[in-house]
Amino acid sequence: MSHKRLFVAATIIACIIIAGFVLSVPHTRDTPAELAAPTASERVPEVALHDVYRKGVHTITGSLTVPNACVTVSASASPASDGSTIVVAVTTTDDGDVCLQRSHTVRFSTTVTAPANVPITASVNGIAATTTAL
Repeated sequence: MSHKRLFVAATIIACIIIAGFVLSVPHTRDTPAELAAPTASERVPEVALHDVYRKGVHTITGSLTVPNACVTVSASASPASDGSTIVVAVTTTDDGDVCLQRSHTVRFSTTVTAPANVPITASVNGIAATTTAL
């Protein structure tokens, strides 16, 4: 009979330990949700530009820092409707591949016909960007 009592006592103790473990381990629903990282659209992008003017044509080269090496950049330039500025529209596209999330600088180039000494503004994916000289 003593073996039976020992087995029942061991079973009760094991059930108490297992129940205590299950109740004390935090569940994923109990942890606070992580705050979402700010998206690129919430930050003002910064574009470095360099302009070379020859025979009525501006050749604009620039660079932009993107979140990873899988992001491709394309640029187009056009004079504003009133001709007072040149607008460089930069578009970024993520190809969806798995990439290391490490900042990467991408260069681009575009040309536009416009008068000399015209100020240049830039936008990235439709958001006005700050420009610096390259």
